[in-house]
Amino acid sequence: MARYLVGIDDTDTKETRGTGFNAREIGKLIEGENIGTIEGIIRHQLFFDPRIPYTSANSSASLEVESNDPEKLKQICLDYLNRIAPVGSDVGLCIAKMDTVTDEVVTWGDRAKVEVLTQYEGRNLASKTGIYLIGLCGTEDGVIGALAAVGLRKGGNDGRFIWLRGRQELRDIPSGIYTIGQLKEELHLDKIISLNEDLVEDTSSVFINEWIRPVHKNHQKILILEKALNTPNYEWEIASKDFIKSIS
Repeated sequence: MARYLVGIDDTDTKETRGTGFNAREIGKLIEGENIGTIEGIIRHQLFFDPRIPYTSANSSASLEVESNDPEKLKQICLDYLNRIAPVGSDVGLCIAKMDTVTDEVVTWGDRAKVEVLTQYEGRNLASKTGIYLIGLCGTEDGVIGALAAVGLRKGGNDGRFIWLRGRQELRDIPSGIYTIGQLKEELHLDKIISLNEDLVEDTSSVFINEWIRPVHKNHQKILILEKALNTPNYEWEIASKDFIKSIS
């Protein structure tokens, strides 16, 4: 099985479900039709700037997929995006074998977080590096963010997970109290740390609410916790949504 990165962007309008939702739907199709296994799906925040047209938050999404059938993988992505693309969207799709994603593509992803980029440059980069990049409708500006998502995913230091291996919908994890060891095993996490970046003991207890978003740092899936206050039944809780958004 080879590992592939899939990037999508500009798949929505203000009246339709967002790119994160569409990424999860593609993931369900890939696994449901036995085309591959989803290692994880990440939301990537790109540059906010009035010169960039975006729907609401200018985010793209990447899927990491283990598959031995790249043609079926490409086709299922194309079929889904062509089917759901609403009028007014500017869908872009990027697919690359992970070990062929160059440092230049990683740099493209980093630049997309701080610069206004162009389709022309992105398409030239994809062509030069042999990466599949296509715009499907509208202005096709989604190719910029789709290529950026692949670069950021390969770089291993950006974004927050909206899907983890074995857990399609993180929002479906039952709220409640877990031990750190249970949570690491349940979510296939690499680390669970405090706000100070100290490792949290496996025997410690944590309360999980409806919003849990591990971050992608140093090529690892890392969940960040903060100390719980005045709670005798557990020691930790998920770091605040504002904090996670500020670092991912």
